Amino acid sequence: MDYAEFKRQLGKASLNTKSFAELVGMKQSSITNYKKKGEVPNHLAIIVFLMGEMAENKIDFKLKLKQLDMKEPVKRPKAFGRNKDGNSEN
Repeated sequence: MDYAEFKRQLGKASLNTKSFAELVGMKQSSITNYKKKGEVPNHLAIIVFLMGEMAENKIDFKLKLKQLDMKEPVKRPKAFGRNKDGNSEN
């Protein structure tokens, strides 16, 4: 799915990138970075398409998602021993 269609589907679901990212447990910047690539991965396309379809059919997908026992995403530790340039400090 191209990014423009992704944004259209977000609109159908009455979402913006920030609210979508929160619902799926991602950082907003991870979502908006796909704009540069021009398309989104299939798993995000499927999710946003289904959210748009559910919203059009008056199904409260936000309530359904709250029923899931989703865990907080695991944060990756910062790279040890690297400076801002990515070079080793040791």
